[in-house]
Amino acid sequence: MEFTIKSGNPEKQRTACVVVGVFDNRKLSLAAERIDRAAKGYISDIIRRGDMEGRLGTTLLLYNVPNTLADRVLLVGLGRERDFKEREYYTAVRNAVKFLNETGAYEAVIYLTEEKVRRRDIGWRIEHTVIAASDATYRFDHMKTENVDVRRPLRKLTLSVPMRSDLLIGETMLARGVAVSEGIELTRDLGNLPANMCTPAYLADMARKLASMYSTEVKAQVLEQSEIEENKMGAFLSVAQGSETPPRFIVIEYKRAGVKKKPVVLIGKGITFDSGGISLKPGADMDQMKFDMSGAASIFGVFRTVAELKPNIHLIGLIPACENMPSGRATKPGDVVTSMSGQTIEVLNTDAEGRLLLADALTYAERYDPEAVVDVATLTGAMVITLGNVACGVFGNNETLVRALVTAGDDAADRAWALPLWDEYHDALKSNFADVANVGGRSAGSITAACFLSRFAKKYNWAHLDIAGVAWKEGKEKGATGRPVPLLVNWLLARENRDE
Repeated sequence: MEFTIKSGNPEKQRTACVVVGVFDNRKLSLAAERIDRAAKGYISDIIRRGDMEGRLGTTLLLYNVPNTLADRVLLVGLGRERDFKEREYYTAVRNAVKFLNETGAYEAVIYLTEEKVRRRDIGWRIEHTVIAASDATYRFDHMKTENVDVRRPLRKLTLSVPMRSDLLIGETMLARGVAVSEGIELTRDLGNLPANMCTPAYLADMARKLASMYSTEVKAQVLEQSEIEENKMGAFLSVAQGSETPPRFIVIEYKRAGVKKKPVVLIGKGITFDSGGISLKPGADMDQMKFDMSGAASIFGVFRTVAELKPNIHLIGLIPACENMPSGRATKPGDVVTSMSGQTIEVLNTDAEGRLLLADALTYAERYDPEAVVDVATLTGAMVITLGNVACGVFGNNETLVRALVTAGDDAADRAWALPLWDEYHDALKSNFADVANVGGRSAGSITAACFLSRFAKKYNWAHLDIAGVAWKEGKEKGATGRPVPLLVNWLLARENRDE
């Protein structure tokens, strides 16, 4: 979809549809008031009759509104004015655009961007209107052979700003919103692909494709199994050995010319299908384990966005990619493996495999002398129990880094919450037969998993994002979400601004 930006009165817009808001006390937004005045109280009469009460996300489409140039006016419920915050704004925009996309309107001018959202300025509203609109129109139908949607989709959305002086910041934030949306879309596409298509080799090809698209700033390197063995990544290889599909260790690098900063390293868990290995998962919902590479997918999404925006940063992405499958070669519960760091690990549960991949990737990251390292993984089902589908969990060995990630999530409407890594939790990982066990029992499962990772991240500032609860949705809207791309991009851009 094409996005543009302009400033002007809503009643004078010659377009297929103008989108304005109504609060739940039947109070019209400023743009709706302007249309109502031009239409001699036409909208007020409709509101008084009870046809539109302003409940959050509700819509009412009006045709031939007097003294306006638009073919239609779409009223969108904004809920209670005092409660109109980031989540409410996103909901209103998403519902409006979804409605437009289903009614056959090919273009529209949206005035919700002029509504005040708590402490958020016009730039934030522009960026997040683009992201919400892109979310509303996203479809994954690449493998369907029949197009069941005969409606004409929404092709152009114009965002209104209150004053002409807002156009400059508006253009900047619109471009940022488009870039973030493209990163989210790539992440969702990769996550939604079935595991027979999205293999470790497919992810490796995606890295090469990004390097080809953005050859000036982006480079890619792919380590084959022999090279992984040469690097003595025993923990990673112990997960991959049960599969017929060879593993890949993918390295992506983004660097603007002249940037001399230490790199930031992002690590994404790339289990393209997780059967649980010998510790086999239950059959119900096992199809969702194609999403276990969502951490890796989000790294690709971040790189897509960063390559579009071209910030002055040095960024490295590490993606250990493989399948976790049961076979006669598979790692068995009770086996002891040696990680790249030299630490030995007793594998008590082969379904706790993601931390084994990440352990070797965290050790590999040391060679870059990084300023910070953040790993992203659908690591534990316990995280879903802890934070549900609202926020991802954040752990780390540096309080400033953890706090910055949480703040970036708040600013991006991609929530995260900090959890502890106290010494007492490490006791659960003690092993009689190795340096550490890969699981610590049912209690505090997300925390003990992060404690395990921390043993391999002692030489730099490190944080871990457990995205198991937010990476995909179930039920009617089943599919990848694209999180935490907005959080990570916001954090990286904030670091760039801090360093300049």
